[in-house]
Amino acid sequence: MGSISDRDNYNRSLRAKYVEITFVVALYWFISISMVFINKYILSDKSVNFEAPLFITFYQCFCTLVICLLLNYIGIICPSWTQWIGFPRLHCRPAVMRKVFPLSVVFVGMITMNNLCLKYVGVAFYFVVRSLTTVFNVILTYAVLGEKTSSQAILCCAVIIIGFFMGVDQESKSKAQEAALDDTASTLSISGVVFGILASFFVSLNSILTKKILPAVDGNVWMLTFYNNINGLILFTFLIAGTGEVPVIANYEGYGTKFWALMTLSGVFAICIGFVTGLQIKVTSPLTHNISGTAKACVQTVLAVIWFKEIKSVMWWISNMLVIFGSAAYTRVKQLEMCAKHDLERCETREDGREILLTSVKADGDVES
Repeated sequence: MGSISDRDNYNRSLRAKYVEITFVVALYWFISISMVFINKYILSDKSVNFEAPLFITFYQCFCTLVICLLLNYIGIICPSWTQWIGFPRLHCRPAVMRKVFPLSVVFVGMITMNNLCLKYVGVAFYFVVRSLTTVFNVILTYAVLGEKTSSQAILCCAVIIIGFFMGVDQESKSKAQEAALDDTASTLSISGVVFGILASFFVSLNSILTKKILPAVDGNVWMLTFYNNINGLILFTFLIAGTGEVPVIANYEGYGTKFWALMTLSGVFAICIGFVTGLQIKVTSPLTHNISGTAKACVQTVLAVIWFKEIKSVMWWISNMLVIFGSAAYTRVKQLEMCAKHDLERCETREDGREILLTSVKADGDVES
């Protein structure tokens, strides 16, 4: 009876775990895909016609900062409500702001290039045009940290690069055909491609610098988010003033409930995506998170093609598959390398322990058999 009861408890626990994982992955997919579509609508839909992408990004940072302050206030009143997400007691110190500032510059570049890329290219092409992040990871890891990459990982990067250039070529042909049939359709934006490449660069650089800057905020990602967005608001204020967006913001006539609701929703999703990403890694694993992200990109691409009623060639889809395959293969190669490195370190630790034990035995006067 006891074994049957234990088995039932185990099965219930396992089902609960599966339900939790399914819910978290679905939540990650929903927030990530929704954020891309909402941002695309705000940035480039003709009904919105708001030509101030830097202000949109500024407002997203503002929303993130407000939510951080709100969570901090809730944490003061009822600490248990924020402890489960690891939210700290916030502080604002000039010395910390200065230490985080280099990362904040990269952070601003990253979110700005992401939004500018999304403004000028379609959602269906968004995944491919930003697919060089992995390649830049390899380059910057060597350039900044001096770490070399295996030949298998470099081969995966080569597949991604081939898929990227094939995708650009096929998207250009697809847009040219659309423009030939419809005078209102536009051709492939070179600016969008350039912004996509720059976005990939900044995303990679941001991940590398984050590891170096985290100790300045006691390793707390929420605190880093808080300081990044404070610095980001300061930087965006100067960028908006310097790029001539102020007259556009002042003279825009489309302000209304719908506009601000979408802007605020976009800002809320911007902070939520960071939380659900960490949550997905927590309930699964980094490898599963990367696989989930790749699968999400596939679904996002298909949804975009259907939603915007686009017609894509077989070669266009093959280019997407190459990027997806290269990214997934790279993740798998890095996981195997990490496991091998971990096993080697564990073996070396055991050998070191054995040598210490033998030395200790000899020192006590015992004879080795």
